Amino acid sequence: MDETNKLYSEMTTKELLALAESGDLEAQFRLAGRYKKGKGIRKSLSKAFEWYAKAAKQGNMAAQFNLGACYYMGYGVEQNYKKALEWYFKAAEQGDSWSQNDIGICYLDGYGIEKDPVKGVEWITKAAIQGYATAQFNLAQCYMDGKGVEQCCKKAVEWYTKAAEQGNLWAQNNLGICYQYGDGVRKNYKKAVMWYTKAAGQGSDKAQYHLGYCFENGLGVEKDLVKAVEWYTKAAIQGDPWAQNHLAACYEFSKGVKKSYNKAVQWYTKAAKQGYAIAQYNLAECYEIGRGVKKSIDKAIEWYTMSAKQGNQKAKEKLLTLL
Repeated sequence: MDETNKLYSEMTTKELLALAESGDLEAQFRLAGRYKKGKGIRKSLSKAFEWYAKAAKQGNMAAQFNLGACYYMGYGVEQNYKKALEWYFKAAEQGDSWSQNDIGICYLDGYGIEKDPVKGVEWITKAAIQGYATAQFNLAQCYMDGKGVEQCCKKAVEWYTKAAEQGNLWAQNNLGICYQYGDGVRKNYKKAVMWYTKAAGQGSDKAQYHLGYCFENGLGVEKDLVKAVEWYTKAAIQGDPWAQNHLAACYEFSKGVKKSYNKAVQWYTKAAKQGYAIAQYNLAECYEIGRGVKKSIDKAIEWYTMSAKQGNQKAKEKLLTLL
């Protein structure tokens, strides 16, 4: 911690407030931060906004970004994307990578400005080149989806890697997917598992699901159904429908866990209610045969119908036999 940072950090809120009221730019910015987090003072987003505004108007780059974020999110002020962009542009002109990335997102999605994916990519690239991991992930997504730029899985992998190496869990998970399926890079299950493990350790439910799948099927790691259930459970608890469906199947068919039709139905239901077609089909099947739940053809038809509407061919065929 440098001397200036230490000086402001050690100030009491009363001292910081007095200095901020005298016009000290750094004190204004830091006071806003304390109000935002409720550190040593009662949390107040409106007060945070007020002090960010004072510092931003004096040219503080970080305050300008934060003020833009307040407008963008509606923190302490009415949400206003155009106002957010005004301040993001001011900070971006000073080289702020976070603002450059957010301007890019606004262009991509048409928030507060006319939608222009090409300009969106241009701004996100500025931030990514500066090493901002979130922007690197966003740029990778653009290349993967062909949004604002010609689709190129190889380029996507390059940017996912840069972000993943900085610890970005979304990039780590997506890089794992690229290695698992050979998108933009040679298929390598061991590397897929390595990146899934890093993201899963940070709490990514998607990576936890993928890691469970690798353990269940012995992809890049020795097959271990118990470990598969462990990872599926972590992801399922966080609400991932794919993991919930797979965990349900583990309970239904006694894979890595003691058979329990009741628990299978519980997890199929959670996934089905999120609109996951495969889980809807599996739940319908449980109702049709009365497995883990009271038999009900009406309920089975209800869930088969939901699954069929999403294009599940097996559900469509089932309905032909039941209706």
